[in-house]
Amino acid sequence: MSSDQTAGNPQPQDTPAPQDSPFRGERTTRDEAPQFVLPLVVRIERAEPPHRTDALETAARAVLVMLDDERSQGDGEWAQAMRDWQDARIRKVVRRARGAEWRRADALPGITVTGRSAQVRVFPPVPLDGWPKDLARLQVSGTDLDDPDAVSPPDANAPVLWMSPDVDMSAGKAMAQAGHGAQLAWWELSDEERAAWREAGFPLSVRTADAALWRELVASGLPVVRDAGFTEIAPGNTVAVEGGRRFCPLSPRSPLSGLRRP
Repeated sequence: MSSDQTAGNPQPQDTPAPQDSPFRGERTTRDEAPQFVLPLVVRIERAEPPHRTDALETAARAVLVMLDDERSQGDGEWAQAMRDWQDARIRKVVRRARGAEWRRADALPGITVTGRSAQVRVFPPVPLDGWPKDLARLQVSGTDLDDPDAVSPPDANAPVLWMSPDVDMSAGKAMAQAGHGAQLAWWELSDEERAAWREAGFPLSVRTADAALWRELVASGLPVVRDAGFTEIAPGNTVAVEGGRRFCPLSPRSPLSGLRRP
């Protein structure tokens, strides 16, 4: 499922100012730039579909791995596409594949990230109307996944991408939103903080907040994803990003009550 946001520069010394936030719904000058999209493909085999939470967490890590890859930086082979993507609206589209479809997608330039049950391949950005044939033919719909077992509490040492309890999203849409949240967290960090997170394997959790926690999170000053409402859901806040005690430290303007962790 696609998700559209406005973009910013990922360098920590040049975090987008509030008036040029990567998550403003109204039209901005970024809409005048050529539009690109970051493709992600989740492997969903009929016999063994991934668990929903693991798919969301794996998609978020895939975005981080792409942002961190040396090919995405400096004079790397993907660097110009990454800059073009982030100079316009941030768009991420999650498609699904299985069998031969997955093998064809896996042969294209990109990075596969594997979770406990999920495999997600992320590709360098492509023009909005210029998808590679083997990706364009993949379906966006049909990414409805479940968690067969109870989800454990999040790790207090790692960041948590808290999903809004008020927004009902398909797994594909939620994967894109989790990717947005991870990208916002990345933009907030210093080079040293990014390196520590990378060396640990980008640990993170995705969980759904309850109503009381959600109100605290969106008022705390922590990074919040606001979806522009172009696909599936109405405009509004979808993800709040809380830093971990050890990795990805993020400081709220106002302290949280401690509801978030056991």
